[in-house]
Amino acid sequence: MKSIIIIPTYNEKENIEKLIEEIRKLNKDFRILIIDDNSPDGTGRIADRLARKYSEVSVIHRSAKLGLGTAYIIGFKYALENNYDLIFTMDADFSHQPRYLIDLLEKAKEYDLVIGSRYVKDGQIQNWPLHRLILSRGANFFVRMVTRIPIFDSTGGFNCYRKEVLEKIDLNTIISDGYAFQIEMKYKLWKKGFSIKEIPVTFIERARGTSKISKRIIFQAFFLIWKLRKRGQATF
Repeated sequence: MKSIIIIPTYNEKENIEKLIEEIRKLNKDFRILIIDDNSPDGTGRIADRLARKYSEVSVIHRSAKLGLGTAYIIGFKYALENNYDLIFTMDADFSHQPRYLIDLLEKAKEYDLVIGSRYVKDGQIQNWPLHRLILSRGANFFVRMVTRIPIFDSTGGFNCYRKEVLEKIDLNTIISDGYAFQIEMKYKLWKKGFSIKEIPVTFIERARGTSKISKRIIFQAFFLIWKLRKRGQATF
């Protein structure tokens, strides 16, 4: 099965090359698509160098910081246009450890969406301050209570989608970003009846670079949850 990993980047010069090297060490036939939002730190130039060095790496450059959600939508469309069977999403900062790609790949043989989950049994988070852990756990609990979605880590970005899943979603209707994008995608798939599996991963707070989380992204996620509940039985 053809597999591609979508990695959005913004100011990840300290991480992106190391991440690509770690993925390559897995010795799996992963293709890698880096989508860079015109990083002022030169991440895009490093990505171009990696693409010249390794045939499995491709790069899409965008003109500005346009958001995580739209980056993933571009990546999904690229994957469908190029007939990839499995589409992975992960962060560039090593909070998503490459070794778990093997576990996601294995479970994708059985399920339509596989989630690398921090909040199922044996899942962990390392090096987060208490207030951020409370915010994340609270947000995921809130999502489950309001929408009734049976997923413990709706906001996580370490996922593997089967091609058939993305073909059934109108990607042009998705406008959320950040946490909200992750919630909306999982909710749409659940409402359509696709099979979903959460597997435990250890999430490690970035050691290099700066987190992109913002109050805007948090508020957007909060309002999206109520919007999804209001739409309730809508067909996506």
